Amino acid sequence: MAKTVIPFGPQHPVLPEPLQLKLVLEDDVVVEAIPAIGYVHRGLEKLTELKDYEQSVYIVERVCGICSFMHSMAYTRGIESIMNIQIPQRAEYIRTILAEIARVQSHLLWLGLLADSFGFESLFMETWRYREDILDIMEMITGNRVIISANKVGGVTKDFTDEHIKFILDTINRLEEKIKDVENVFLNNYTVKQRLAGIGILTPEDARELGALGPIAKGSGIPLDLRTTGYSAYKYLDFEPIVDNHCDSYGRTVVRIKEIYQSFQLIRQAISKLPSGEIFIPVKGLPNGEVISRLEQPRGEAIYYIKTNGTKTLSRLKIRTPTFANIPTLLKMLPGSRLQDVPVIVLTIDPCISCTER
Repeated sequence: MAKTVIPFGPQHPVLPEPLQLKLVLEDDVVVEAIPAIGYVHRGLEKLTELKDYEQSVYIVERVCGICSFMHSMAYTRGIESIMNIQIPQRAEYIRTILAEIARVQSHLLWLGLLADSFGFESLFMETWRYREDILDIMEMITGNRVIISANKVGGVTKDFTDEHIKFILDTINRLEEKIKDVENVFLNNYTVKQRLAGIGILTPEDARELGALGPIAKGSGIPLDLRTTGYSAYKYLDFEPIVDNHCDSYGRTVVRIKEIYQSFQLIRQAISKLPSGEIFIPVKGLPNGEVISRLEQPRGEAIYYIKTNGTKTLSRLKIRTPTFANIPTLLKMLPGSRLQDVPVIVLTIDPCISCTER
């Protein structure tokens, strides 16, 4: 049978960012996928070598808008480790609560894009309507809806008031009931299951061999979640990684939906244990050393390698983001799928090319 090579992207309705896949087809079945990246390289890692290490908090936030809080959290935790800074316990809890709020808005954004990828436009808009409520929380606390600039070396810039806490709890309690309606469509609707179940198979063996992260690994039955290592306030909270054994696009959807409910529970736990006290300690001196800082973003594990030299600027910053690590798993999922399933499979890794290329 003759083979055909067609480009998928970098301009495609289902792609929020420019990734190109050259698809090798036999009839309408994918037999190979060849990635091409490099369309949005911005030189942010190099920029941190020119700016003050405290200014670089705002640079790493812009690696990715959706994961911005966790990028700055990984960076500040790394600098604090080099400088042997122990931030106040209240700041640890605030970081953890904001990280889980960011996880919810990221997963809701992804669910909307997934609905859009198979043509359920009303489901797409409904899911994003719920995400707006989460963004309202971020706006009330920090003044911004996406890039909130709440982290700084030594703690956080924003404290929680009683009004903030009440607003957070009221919002997540209301949303928890609403999300059950869209959950029923994503997991039980016949048409949706036809587009997800058995599509984009990734076995646990392949997931381990290819280094799958986040919901990609969890959707293949691997309980890989860095939050269990107990960084920030997670060491004070009770939870287990969400896993699903479907090993396909449906399983990855299940994981993300269940993680939304888990994040709600973690937020409630953290608020119930939120200590009083300061949210920031003054920072003296300049960082001198190197460290690897890791945390669990909505898409999986992010790694920050930070090298400093005792001056205000960094010697080197290297970021390994989860999308970069998950691209090999995407190339494993695509062969054997039909052409019409490619957009859905691509979406199930939640690709962030801004993160990948920096």
